[in-house]
Amino acid sequence: MPFVPGDDVHIAALGKGIVREVRNGGRYLVELKGRSIVATEAQLSAVISRQRSGAGDADASQTKTPRSHAPTSLDLHGKTVDEAVAALDGFLNDALLAHHAEVCVIHGRSGGRLKAAVHARLKELPVVRAFRVERANAGVTIVLL
Repeated sequence: MPFVPGDDVHIAALGKGIVREVRNGGRYLVELKGRSIVATEAQLSAVISRQRSGAGDADASQTKTPRSHAPTSLDLHGKTVDEAVAALDGFLNDALLAHHAEVCVIHGRSGGRLKAAVHARLKELPVVRAFRVERANAGVTIVLL
């Protein structure tokens, strides 16, 4: 079921949000609890505007488990800048859905192109509270969500 801007949606383990943009590849920009995240159509379900729907519908939406299996680190070695940014977006979405508060992005130190691209992308994302380069390893960025 395709969604349009303004639709109320539910994202499993995160709650109710509003579709703000429709993007390519079945992805949607959803405003959720004051933050914006990108979600696929498969991650969204429509929120029924009626006060009471069937009891089975309400129970099913509340019993879904969070993605606790989502990794807490992403290794970008060997990726181009475009591939790395795309992988970072997907990784952060999965981390948010799994309720991770902190994740690591391994970009390496040589050349600094991946590091610069990662930091530029992190600055653009409202879901990122803060990020810093790890003191012990300049090739790793710690991201607070």
